[in-house]
Amino acid sequence: MHPYQIAFFDIDGTLVDIETKQISEKTKQALVQLQKQGVLLYLATGRPFQSIPHFDWIRFDGCLCFNGSYCVSGDQVIYQRSIAYEDVLRIVENAKAIHRPVSLASDKRISANGVDQDLSDYFALSKQRIAPSDDFEEALQETIYQIMMGAVPSQFDAILQGVESAEIVAWWDRAIDIIPAKSGKGNAVRAILAHHQIDASKAIAFGDGENDIEMLKAVGCGVAMGNANANVKAAADDVCKRVDEEGIYTYLSAHHIIDCSK
Repeated sequence: MHPYQIAFFDIDGTLVDIETKQISEKTKQALVQLQKQGVLLYLATGRPFQSIPHFDWIRFDGCLCFNGSYCVSGDQVIYQRSIAYEDVLRIVENAKAIHRPVSLASDKRISANGVDQDLSDYFALSKQRIAPSDDFEEALQETIYQIMMGAVPSQFDAILQGVESAEIVAWWDRAIDIIPAKSGKGNAVRAILAHHQIDASKAIAFGDGENDIEMLKAVGCGVAMGNANANVKAAADDVCKRVDEEGIYTYLSAHHIIDCSK
């Protein structure tokens, strides 16, 4: 009998093939079988809460979104951290100074003060669209869990100049997520494990991005996708095949974590 009681899955590049924007049938089969075996299933994504896809073939037990700033178990919010209001304003002004629009994400809306090609392409990676919003000033007054914008590493210091309650995570080379300091997927995983009273040794996680590293370290078995970069693979306990090579299904089957004969 396998030792895992809970499994965490990044979405883009892990469950969903970035190129096809689809989840393969074998990946679906693997998740359904895990759930049949009593394993809790959580999505672990940088996507805003509103952008988490609905799957008609399975109901996940919960999710951590905004890179872990907002966690839901069933219909209950069990963990949340936000960016301080004054830092949100400072980030918006810092971004303007380098001619970058930003997109704010609260638990109610996603609102942008403009769009450049990098930000548009970033949203398109997960089959989303972003456009300048009439309600941006209103959104500024809400609790902000994540800010998304196009950026390259040479701009990071300027973006966070004078900011104390936020940090940058990036899983793509042309855009970033700005999240509350000391949040991240690793802390969110620990909060979810505490909520369910599950020891980390009983948890497994799959991810492919730099923003997944802390999550992979927070569980008993952190598995990097074959399409992950070298830093992610080095931080993981194990590496599976690529998302377009049925990595999750193959790994779970090979390690006898699922039995698809049932």
